[in-house]
Amino acid sequence: MGEEKSQGELLKEKLSYETKNAWEHGENEIRKAYDLCENYKAYLDKGKTEREFAAVVEKELVKNGYENLQLLFKQGKKLRKGARVYYINKHKAVAFAILGDKPVADGINMVGAHIDSPRIDIKQNPLYEDSGLVLLKTHYYGGIKKYQWVAIPYSLHGVVVRADGTKVDICIGEDETDPVFTITDLLPHLAQDQMQKKATEVVTGEGLNLLLGSRPYNDKKLKDKIKLNILKLLNEKYGMVEEDFLSAELEAVPAFKARDIGLDRSLIGAYGQDDRVCAFTCVQAMLDAKPAARTALCILTDKEEIGSTGNTGAQSNFLKSFISKLLYLTSDNYSDVLLNQCLENSYMLSADVNPGVDPSYQEVYEKRNASYLGNGVVIQKYTGSRGKYDASDASAEMMGLIRKLFNDKGIIWHTAELGKVDQGGGGTIAQYVANLGVEVLDCGVPILSMHSPVEVTSKIDVFMCYKAMQAFLESNPA
Repeated sequence: MGEEKSQGELLKEKLSYETKNAWEHGENEIRKAYDLCENYKAYLDKGKTEREFAAVVEKELVKNGYENLQLLFKQGKKLRKGARVYYINKHKAVAFAILGDKPVADGINMVGAHIDSPRIDIKQNPLYEDSGLVLLKTHYYGGIKKYQWVAIPYSLHGVVVRADGTKVDICIGEDETDPVFTITDLLPHLAQDQMQKKATEVVTGEGLNLLLGSRPYNDKKLKDKIKLNILKLLNEKYGMVEEDFLSAELEAVPAFKARDIGLDRSLIGAYGQDDRVCAFTCVQAMLDAKPAARTALCILTDKEEIGSTGNTGAQSNFLKSFISKLLYLTSDNYSDVLLNQCLENSYMLSADVNPGVDPSYQEVYEKRNASYLGNGVVIQKYTGSRGKYDASDASAEMMGLIRKLFNDKGIIWHTAELGKVDQGGGGTIAQYVANLGVEVLDCGVPILSMHSPVEVTSKIDVFMCYKAMQAFLESNPA
């Protein structure tokens, strides 16, 4: 028999707070985590853009019995308890809900994430020929270290609306037989001047040009014969002419597949995990959630990486519009008062990633208030920067509610900020939902190499995030 604990040890156990390693929670949990993450990696590979991710989610929702809310609204059909409905907003954002036993006006349990990620967008007039090569001009999207995004393989995704109004989907570089593209970099032998520059200037925004080809069209009388040959190939494959680039949304994203990292396969390396890791866990939690007392809702927004702007971002009317339709189809006397009452009675976990402590760059973290890979889901009471500017700062009551829920459900969690005070900072969609009167708390997955072409997460953290979202959706806050 082991030695009995001393009085001091027992007191410390009772009074002190220590984080836990989620890997030590049991083999059964680990097996579930590995199984869940196989599905997660498939989501990452199939949904590399906001449009693609929304389409993947819609297929899953239809397969699981969700009905299109817009069609039901047009038909004027009333919704009953247990109804499952969804709405796709302009192909780039998603909202879906399970109606609970209580009236919608009594409040909703919401989870939310964003499905856009940093990337390289193609400009509207992009195609040009120079020095025996054809390239596309680009404009990077979101906060990136530009030097990380050169000399890697890219795939090209998006849509083109042609002159006759028809739309064609583009996806080149994901199939093993497809060509890929790249952004070239300067060789070390000639980079003496380049290497003297600041990191922000080593590669310029206008220098991120996507290499498209080098073979000329066979006609000696023509100029820009290589460009013409590329246009010919695009026309044969997609019916495009050069002017069609003006009405296109094309994104260059890393052509890597999601892969296990580490000899123990405990980590995932992939593009776009900020914030599709949280989007996936929210979706899976909703699909597995049982109908409960309160209505459960998930919202996946666009444009978070550039401020949540536009008609598909969290600052838009999308969430309010979706909830107003739920209220209209479940109540006899809809009004704005009813909508505001619902929002004020609602709770939300805003799911977004948090930078995990990287052993190679420890100096930017305040370790007592930092997130760590393997320590489970991470809670952020507040975000923002420079004195919490632009933060969503959750109340003590909201923190207490979620802390008790997670502890009761055996969910491994810890709390963190986004680096040292005055070191940097950032934001999520939380503040825009909080502005509506909803009680909101940020809660997500620790991540390494955020905003790089290959981000890294821990499988056990992904699983704990999924468990956390499901427990919250099924809960009944007082």
